[in-house]
Amino acid sequence: MITLTGFGKDYGDFTAVQELDLHIEAGETFGFIGPNGAGKSTTIRFLATLLRASRGHGEVAGCDVMQDPVGVRQAVGYMPDNFGVYDGMRVWEFLDFFAVAYRIGRSERKQIIDNVLELLDLTHKRDDFVNGLSRGMKQRLCLAKTLVHDPPVLILDEPASGLDPRARVEVKELLKELRRMGKTILISSHILTELADCCTSIGIIERGQLLMSGPINQVYRQIRRNRMVEIQFVKNADIGLSILRSSPHLRSLDHETTRVVAELETDDEGLATLMETLIAEGVRMRSFNDRDPTLEDVFMTVTKGLVT
Repeated sequence: MITLTGFGKDYGDFTAVQELDLHIEAGETFGFIGPNGAGKSTTIRFLATLLRASRGHGEVAGCDVMQDPVGVRQAVGYMPDNFGVYDGMRVWEFLDFFAVAYRIGRSERKQIIDNVLELLDLTHKRDDFVNGLSRGMKQRLCLAKTLVHDPPVLILDEPASGLDPRARVEVKELLKELRRMGKTILISSHILTELADCCTSIGIIERGQLLMSGPINQVYRQIRRNRMVEIQFVKNADIGLSILRSSPHLRSLDHETTRVVAELETDDEGLATLMETLIAEGVRMRSFNDRDPTLEDVFMTVTKGLVT
């Protein structure tokens, strides 16, 4: 559904994106992860036909980004990281304006606007002026605007930026609903927790280089060379620490009073043996958790070699 081949963008002597190859299947929610300045917005703006590539090419929904920009715009709902609303317009007028821009007929527009307002839970704001909306409601309205022409592909640049915690949760739920509707979604963010539970696949970009991409579970498996075990001690924590420190499998240890996080180069059998040893030596534990890696763990592992 979205393909980039050798995409790169230069601004004079500065290379914002080097040579990026990427493929996103239909129906995926793809999380584009990287810090500010990594090249996410540059890549997204190219896919949205808002800038030309210095090299390489891209395709969205079967349309070449550079050769058929009109076809791409018909297939894409684009939400930029910074957007404005038009003062003096009511919510329904704002959506009607964009529906007209997409050449949707007068007879269809009212029903389409009612549908997207209901989907985005904005029906009660239908006749409110857009400049009087809260930040979260404006964010919803901008997302509603991207849906008026029912595009199969959504490209969302930092859609939860600047929102309060409740509004962030609501945006994530909307993304899940849009995926259930069959939309292919490319969403960028530098806040990793925004993407952890709503993406099917991720790509990590840093300094204009795509370092890793793929299904999120596959990426987790790739970086999980060692096991991260979190233990909460109740009694004989000193003995437990001594056992962990003497283990030949130990690679790192983070200790906070009665809680430790140990990185161990071992397998399920090794973890079972460790737990048996702790119990046999009189160490009482409230929990012994084989902790799954987080997106933060993935990002830090993948980008470690680029840190200077």
